[in-house]
Amino acid sequence: MTGTLTGRALVLGALVKATAYLLGVVRGPSALGDAIDLVGDVAFAVGAALLAYRLYGYARRHLLWRVRRKLILSYVFIGVVPVLLVVVFFTLGGLLFFFNISAFVLRSHVEALVEAAEFLAQGTAAVLEQAAGPTRSGALSGRQAVAVSRYPLISYAVVPAAACGGDTAVTATVAAGPWAHVVAPESIPAWVPCSGFASLITYDMGGLARVAARAVVWPRGLGGALVVDIPFGDELAARFRNEMGLTIERFSTLGPTSQAEPAGPITWVAFLDFTDWRTGMESTLAVGFRMGPAALYRYLSGPSFAGLDNVNFGQALLLLLAVVGGLFLVIQAVASVMGFRLARSITGSVHELAAGTERVQRGDFSHKIAIHSRDQLGELAESFNSMTASIEGLLHEKAEKDRLEQELQIARSIQMSLLPQGPLQMPGLALAGHCEPAREVGGDYYDFLPLEGNRLGILIADVAGKGTSAALYMAELKGLMLSLSQLHTSPRQLLVDANRIISKHLDASSFITMTYAVVDLGARTLACARAGHCPLIYVPGPTAASRTPQTLTPDGMVLGLQFDTGDAFSRLLEEITLPLARGDLFLLYTDGISEAMNGQSDWFGDARLADLAGAHADLTPEELRERILRDVHAFTGDAPQHDDMTMVILKIEDL
Repeated sequence: MTGTLTGRALVLGALVKATAYLLGVVRGPSALGDAIDLVGDVAFAVGAALLAYRLYGYARRHLLWRVRRKLILSYVFIGVVPVLLVVVFFTLGGLLFFFNISAFVLRSHVEALVEAAEFLAQGTAAVLEQAAGPTRSGALSGRQAVAVSRYPLISYAVVPAAACGGDTAVTATVAAGPWAHVVAPESIPAWVPCSGFASLITYDMGGLARVAARAVVWPRGLGGALVVDIPFGDELAARFRNEMGLTIERFSTLGPTSQAEPAGPITWVAFLDFTDWRTGMESTLAVGFRMGPAALYRYLSGPSFAGLDNVNFGQALLLLLAVVGGLFLVIQAVASVMGFRLARSITGSVHELAAGTERVQRGDFSHKIAIHSRDQLGELAESFNSMTASIEGLLHEKAEKDRLEQELQIARSIQMSLLPQGPLQMPGLALAGHCEPAREVGGDYYDFLPLEGNRLGILIADVAGKGTSAALYMAELKGLMLSLSQLHTSPRQLLVDANRIISKHLDASSFITMTYAVVDLGARTLACARAGHCPLIYVPGPTAASRTPQTLTPDGMVLGLQFDTGDAFSRLLEEITLPLARGDLFLLYTDGISEAMNGQSDWFGDARLADLAGAHADLTPEELRERILRDVHAFTGDAPQHDDMTMVILKIEDL
């Protein structure tokens, strides 16, 4: 209540109104108390408005989250609500029309009753004018006896009145009829005109208001006024009910501030004019009544069709209206069923898609959405199933790829473990090596092989191709070279035996290039043989006459060619021996370095590599290695590495 603006507004309103109440109890009513109470009402109104807005937002978020509810609610507002409004409108209009016509029927029949009283009075007056004095009483009773068959409570009276009479005045009231509703008048009020009077009058019976139609005429020569009353009693009410379907419930006079009080919740009210007999003042009479639709229909129906008994034009229209109404209800029912079915089909598909999405989010890609139709939503569901199947396949492929990559990483670590681990510690020599496969594993290989007699074998090789096959051949080559290096002191003889063995195991499309050198620190020489490998770069030490880099390319063909029995390989293979001096630098490398390409497909080249080695020959092997790698990467830029890059740097120190 205090953590939100809505709650604070409601609490503030309650506190302010409580303050206003206490102030009113202590000081009584005052303008200040009313102002404070008004502020409390405003705070309550603001809090209620904010609460309504929050409830609306909650309902919108939770109740209308489902598309089905939105569609159904839209259909209700678009299709059902207008129809209901039309039905309510015409129902209210029909009721208004029905009750107004019913009131008109009641008024017309009451007015006819007043006219009947006036007509009977005028007819009786004509008879009395022709009758002699002693026979007038009998004539009056005779006229009453004739009219009583139609109006059981009709009453006649000749009342003394000299204002509009003749020469002989009536000395006493002569009455005929029961006069059960009121006492026969003894005199005529002065307000009654000489032209006569006809209207409704009211009287009290048992605490209830009653009405009667009263007519007053002045017969010539009678010396008095003729009064005719037709009370609206039970017999007349029964006739109204039987003939017209009108049931009179209650009569009520309306004063300046009074209101009509119908007898029941379905009773209609008609308003009639009546005259106060004592004062002559006109007022309004409220009549509560009921009239059935069938009675009104019979009253309004026209004549029957010729040749068709009990079938008139109104009944034909009613039948047509019933048919149209039935068709309307049928159409509305069919439309409602179709609307709800359509909404269900749409929302069902959306629900299936939502459920499928949740299953996919949880990682269940085997879930399939049931396709119930071949419309756009059905195609969407089919596309969803295809998508999940594709995703499931891709996930399997990814898992397999991850497994292979993991295995390749293991293979890479194994391959890297086959290479020399760390710098070789040998007095008089400084060595550095580097191998960088283009893929997870590669076919380049270098090694340092300690030999007897203060000698060291240096090997660098490149298996044709890249990837796992080259890596397997490289691993096989390492084991072979470890064995052969212990058997042969001559690099040439080692390569000859290696070619003889390898050519029996390589496939026809594979071969190996290799450079093998033996450093003899005792003899201060370096013997080298090259089997189709990249040139050997030699930079003389500072004691040499010239430190110009030299590219050494002794003859030799690649290892493992199956079309050669070994004779050509042995014949072409050349071994060279170089004297060693302090500061001499030797660089052995694979074509992944010299043939490194930039974005314009230009090679780094052997010459650029030789110049780089010559320019930085005074660096340590590790520093020179990093400088070469930095320049190669700067040259290639963003271009991908297309081949394994391997190099071995040998520098002669003190001998």
